[in-house]
Amino acid sequence: MLLQHDPFRDLDRFTQQVFGTMNRPSQMPLDAWRDGDEFVVELDLPGVDPSKIDLDVERNVLTVRAERLSRVPDAANAVATERTWGVFSRQLVLGDALDTESVDADYTAGVLRLRIPIAEKAKPRKISVSSRDAVTAREDRSLSA
Repeated sequence: MLLQHDPFRDLDRFTQQVFGTMNRPSQMPLDAWRDGDEFVVELDLPGVDPSKIDLDVERNVLTVRAERLSRVPDAANAVATERTWGVFSRQLVLGDALDTESVDADYTAGVLRLRIPIAEKAKPRKISVSSRDAVTAREDRSLSA
């Protein structure tokens, strides 16, 4: 096997890991949508041990931290190391319409799925309308009798 030495290769790889590229962002990619009475967020975290995932909510900011450890031993003669590893972090600013006290998290097949219920105060509700006209008409009838 023939490998060419490129002095800028390590610098290139480092800047891609820190700043990301269009094809591979440095942050964990996500999808988010509303599903009935809850808000669903899915984050891609392949190869992460579930015990290395940390979720925190402070006020309306949800912070997701995950760590993927390198499986290549330090003493190994690596032929290729393209997979990113280290600590990844992402913050989501949640609206006041979400119930941050009841976040449900599930990690399956490398995808972290968060289900955040819509707060009761933010759900649509019916408001009954009263009318003084009906009360006034009854009072007028009782006075005329």
